[in-house]
Amino acid sequence: MKTLTLILALMGLALLTGIMAWLGIGHVFSAMQRIGIGGFLAIVGGQALVDIGLGISWFCACPELGLFRAIASRGVRDAAGNCLPFSQLGGMVIGIRATCSIPTLTRKLGPLQWPAAVATNIVDITTEVLGQIVFVVIALACLFDHTGANKFTWPVLGGMGLLAMGIAGFIWTQQRGGAAIHHAARFLGRHIAEGWRNSLIDNMDNFQAELDLLWARPGRIAAGALIHLGCWVGGAGVTWLSLELLGAHIGFMGAIAIEGVVCGLMSASFLVPAALGVQEAAYVALGYFFGIEAEISLGLSLLRRGRDIAIGIPVMALWQISEMRRLRVTKQADSHSLDYGEPSSRSEAS
Repeated sequence: MKTLTLILALMGLALLTGIMAWLGIGHVFSAMQRIGIGGFLAIVGGQALVDIGLGISWFCACPELGLFRAIASRGVRDAAGNCLPFSQLGGMVIGIRATCSIPTLTRKLGPLQWPAAVATNIVDITTEVLGQIVFVVIALACLFDHTGANKFTWPVLGGMGLLAMGIAGFIWTQQRGGAAIHHAARFLGRHIAEGWRNSLIDNMDNFQAELDLLWARPGRIAAGALIHLGCWVGGAGVTWLSLELLGAHIGFMGAIAIEGVVCGLMSASFLVPAALGVQEAAYVALGYFFGIEAEISLGLSLLRRGRDIAIGIPVMALWQISEMRRLRVTKQADSHSLDYGEPSSRSEAS
């Protein structure tokens, strides 16, 4: 898996380099300079609101998390996927770790163990995909009126159909249990520390019980998916604002069409770290059907990466500071327990 991810990352980087060389990096930066510092801050602020909405949708589906922990953990998961050289699977593993370690603002909700953290992340990803399927279908409907768009609409629509069948099977597997979920948990277990791996694999019954509890509340699942859909539309709003500032005026429906199809293509390339090259090629190709200059389309993609980095780096830094403080407190507690002959917290946890 690591070798495949590295190969895909290099291929994506080569594609990105080729696109920038073809268009001319000077023209791209000239397009991006039109937005100014104020425009960039407005784009970052809009995306931050969308990110908060994603955390709220997770909280609606899984209230056991607590609102603050849901927003913060979702931020860490997205930041890891956008800023670190991992595939989306790697970002999910880091998001699960954050779900366990980030505290809540209320004492009523205690820390989550690995089985519960994995279950809540799986449910959140499932509700997000449900919202995304509806959003991509809406985007394709907005794209049908444009000449030559069939080159994108039918392949993406077919891919969404396969994704819908796949997510239906995944939901059925989560509710019924079975080998697939156990294999998924073991896969995640191989990519985390040994202590947490043993905790997850040795508590598969608890893991399935957590999934059953979450899926026993269909109203909350539906609310989470609906809010996710609203967040996808909000993301299209950020794209519309970016295009307006770059000088391309295509209307909000056009922004939905571009954002929806691009997100669908990026989801299909989830193994490529940060969708390197895929995102840029998709924006340039979709922009062509709306009469957007290739330089502006590539500028939009780079602007999106800059926005994600501007949000993701501070989020990762704050999480790392929180992790260091938590580990320091745990180490001091273990040292205190050994000094007085008491069992350490790690021994009790095992």
